[in-house]
Amino acid sequence: METEKEIKGLKRVDFAADSAKGEPDNGPMVSDTAGEPDNGSMMSDTVGESDDGSMMSKDLKFELREGERLDDLQRDNLKIIQDPSLFCFGIDAILLSAFAKAKRSAKILDMCSGNGIIPILLSSRLDASHITALELQESSCSLANRSVQGNNLQDLITVVQGDAKDSRKLFGYNAFDAITVNPPYIKGSNGLNNPNEALNIARHEIFCSLEDIARESAAVLKPGGKIFMIHKPFRLVEIFDCFLRYRLEPKRLRFIQSKADSEPSMVLVEAALDGGRELKVMPPLIIYKDAGGYTDEVLEIYGVTQ
Repeated sequence: METEKEIKGLKRVDFAADSAKGEPDNGPMVSDTAGEPDNGSMMSDTVGESDDGSMMSKDLKFELREGERLDDLQRDNLKIIQDPSLFCFGIDAILLSAFAKAKRSAKILDMCSGNGIIPILLSSRLDASHITALELQESSCSLANRSVQGNNLQDLITVVQGDAKDSRKLFGYNAFDAITVNPPYIKGSNGLNNPNEALNIARHEIFCSLEDIARESAAVLKPGGKIFMIHKPFRLVEIFDCFLRYRLEPKRLRFIQSKADSEPSMVLVEAALDGGRELKVMPPLIIYKDAGGYTDEVLEIYGVTQ
């Protein structure tokens, strides 16, 4: 892979809207558009129809239902099933998976897991003993389960349908070494006008708020356990306030910018339960070079060699 067009999910766009979360933005957070032949993403590949009407990929491990596609993640032969009518992952999920850290044999919880993109990527990035994907919506859980099965990751990843704000009831206290979360970015019902309920739930804090995430994370994390979150910079004060009220001490902070002279469009935050009071502000993660094209760091995250 040597050309920009071959990079999954990194299509250059006019920044009229953040299609990863559906809100106005000046950053490059775009939905994964694989399956379209003109953007260099991998096409879905299906052959035949099974007895129950579902489509099977040429690999014959992935069960695709009507309207779904199979996307190649271009990492360790991993693939993911997506439904364009539901929430499709964007570059924010990729960057969060690269930002997250965990000790060897860690138990990890991914809240608001969607179609399971972050646990699937973490399976190749971290040496975890087990990853739990927690997702509220049944349709997204179905996608995640079938992707886990297709990638033969069922011994590593378990998909659980449930509400993030009920995490302690589902898993008990001190159950995980690390948590990843790419939560809804839009507070309350602001801009809630999409007729697609699945997209509204993914984008808006309808069922789960920042405080819910902080409270439940503090409950299910082991002492010293860490949470890794990606969110919007304009909510950073609120994020810190919630974290500190639930003993989650911010430890690492990294802004994401379209270009070196752009305002940040996203922010990555790491916090530790009952951690010491010391915050490291990392250099910003820049998506595009001034002269055009993607920065070396972004290419490295995507596993692209030049």
